[in-house]
Amino acid sequence: VTRFRHEVLGLGLDLMPSDTPIQPIRLGGATAANAWAEALYRKGLLVGAIRPPTVPQGSARLRVTFSAAHSDADLDCLLDGLSAVRRELGT
Repeated sequence: VTRFRHEVLGLGLDLMPSDTPIQPIRLGGATAANAWAEALYRKGLLVGAIRPPTVPQGSARLRVTFSAAHSDADLDCLLDGLSAVRRELGT
């Protein structure tokens, strides 16, 4: 989680506070969250889009969930995917 947070902040993404294995990346609108989740899925990454009414309007986010089964290589793949989607879609 510590490495993930450091790397994601370095990408300029809006990482919400959390020290847990659930890491939310705020994107704002539901359309953006859906587009990011779909783009990551096309890269083989399953990251949930959390949007209204689950969260307040304007605070849609990606929900990254880690487990003990994830390896450093898995994290590298996720970070590469986030970086690529940021270049493709912006924030």
